[in-house]
Amino acid sequence: MHIAIITRWNATCGIAMHAELIVPFFRKNNDVTIFAPYIESANKWWHHKIVREDEEYVVRCYEERDPNEMKGKEGKMDIEKILDRDVDVLLVESYASIPHKDVQRVAEILGKRGIKTYVVIHEGFRGDIRYSNLTIFEKFIVFDERYIYDLIPEIKDKAIVIPYPCYPLNPSKRKFGDDHLKFFSFGRQPIEEYYPFLKALERLKRIYDLEYLVVRSNGLLPYKKEWLIQERKRFKNTDEIYNYLHRADVHLIPKGYTEGVVVSSTLYQCMGALIPTIVPDTRHFEMHEDEVIKFNDIGDLVRRIVLIIEDDEYRDRVIKAAKEYVEKNSADKIAKRFIKVFNDKL
Repeated sequence: MHIAIITRWNATCGIAMHAELIVPFFRKNNDVTIFAPYIESANKWWHHKIVREDEEYVVRCYEERDPNEMKGKEGKMDIEKILDRDVDVLLVESYASIPHKDVQRVAEILGKRGIKTYVVIHEGFRGDIRYSNLTIFEKFIVFDERYIYDLIPEIKDKAIVIPYPCYPLNPSKRKFGDDHLKFFSFGRQPIEEYYPFLKALERLKRIYDLEYLVVRSNGLLPYKKEWLIQERKRFKNTDEIYNYLHRADVHLIPKGYTEGVVVSSTLYQCMGALIPTIVPDTRHFEMHEDEVIKFNDIGDLVRRIVLIIEDDEYRDRVIKAAKEYVEKNSADKIAKRFIKVFNDKL
């Protein structure tokens, strides 16, 4: 089977990561062609930077919506680059800035040829799903039931829940708290989203010997503390991230409030390290209870960090739940579920 995929690729974003996790397993028994945005277009987005050179099966053929001109604007796709390929199925990683009109046009043309188009919904708001005719798509893949009932209830009969894939298990061998407590965050989240962690650790520093390593790709935090270590770096692959996770005791994920339906690709990328993960109680983590530690405010965060440090049994339960989740939703198993959908063998 020749699988064509329209997606971000080789980039620092959750859309690209979703495709990059499942494509290696697609390619074991199938041909795959990736249709990605032009690099100049991709790099306009602060959360979508190209970090690796493209493979031979990647074709860059579309412009995304300009982040500075989102209102009423639409990107553009060179659809002939897709239509000229002899493909058996098209998978679209659909997101807010993709050129929806041209994607729909491609799906309509392929549909007349008897080729089915499947869509993974990354959009978090109904208004971001700008296809004028949803019936042309064979199936909609969503990460959980919220996407159906909050976003696209009108096509619930065509929706299939396939969770976001997890990076394979790669557990840390570090003994918890060996030498001293090490907390770790990475990414490019807005500065204010780190504030709860900084304030909580400042309180806990009076009790514990600890350090907080923050790796950011777009500038350091404007804080100077002897226990705060900062690096400016953009990770090129997940293996580099795991080298840092394996030297930490606790992973802190900064995320802000949103009303949209959303998941955290960072969680699924990093859960396989099997170190406790602490997150704010936002919509990113609504579907998780046992696998992460959620907090509501700084006082609550302090209490939960102390619990993780002092209660070995609780910490082990969290790690065990994370392990079970990763094993159940590993990238290879998720890829197989997609193949079953393509083959109509649900």
